[in-house]
Amino acid sequence: MEILVCTTRNHDNFLRKTKCKILDSLDACIREKPDFAVITNETSFHIKTAIQLAKAGIHLFIEKPLSNSLAGSQNLLDEIKRRKLITLVACNFRFHPCLRKIKEIIYKKEIGRILSIQVENGSYLPEWHPNERYQQSYASRKDLGGGVVLTCIHEIDYLYWFFGNVNEVFSITGKFSDLDISVEDLSAILLRFTNKVVAEIHLDYFQQPSSRGCKVIGTKGTLLWDINTNVVKLYNARKKKWIEKLKLSNYDMNLMYVNELQHFLNCINNRKKSINDVKEGIKILNIALAVKKSSKIKKMVVPEK
Repeated sequence: MEILVCTTRNHDNFLRKTKCKILDSLDACIREKPDFAVITNETSFHIKTAIQLAKAGIHLFIEKPLSNSLAGSQNLLDEIKRRKLITLVACNFRFHPCLRKIKEIIYKKEIGRILSIQVENGSYLPEWHPNERYQQSYASRKDLGGGVVLTCIHEIDYLYWFFGNVNEVFSITGKFSDLDISVEDLSAILLRFTNKVVAEIHLDYFQQPSSRGCKVIGTKGTLLWDINTNVVKLYNARKKKWIEKLKLSNYDMNLMYVNELQHFLNCINNRKKSINDVKEGIKILNIALAVKKSSKIKKMVVPEK
């Protein structure tokens, strides 16, 4: 197997050591006729890049989010349909064992009918990439599609995976901290799903120490998950006690990405729809864009479906 890397950056030691074939243009990569492409450039360039690759008949793995706008999304869908391509918009947390366990418990109605869910993802942006000035990161720049809503879209993604379409969105989103960035660093979001579940989402770029997890509240109990402990606990309201449903010891977070890529390759080999193709990715992007719009107009927004 040969790995092609399209980059205009200086060739670093990692690429040299792994013996990747380094090319400086997308056209040059396409001429090599790759089996599939992994699009990991800045958010605002995802769709443009994907269209060029799709026209060449190349299957697409696209880093989340799909883009920072819907511009070009219909053209991309048309090219994918015309060439019957397999696509996946990155959703690695759908492959986290704890979230898969939570989805299973919800589906089996072990805590009854779900009423609400509280989700948090807060961390300190300057510590994300220690060897990079955080002010120059795509996550920090509006022109590259940054901001906490799009960059931290995982929480919106897995809630959609749990509960389906969203009917209403309200948020307070903006720049609140002292970070030297031009995008929002906090988003407090309310979602009401078609099935009437209400979700509260907290996203931020400034929290120390970092915090990530969720609480699912049902008519018969409550589920808790914290990424720092990787324990899923269920409170049984009838028995008045907590039950440990899953505990991961020394979980390697890289396994999410490995399993996600294996899923994508299996979908290509078996000509099957992926867990989150571009059509689904557009739905999730629409929710995120509705979050930003709601804060701007200070009103509840109905996302496009």
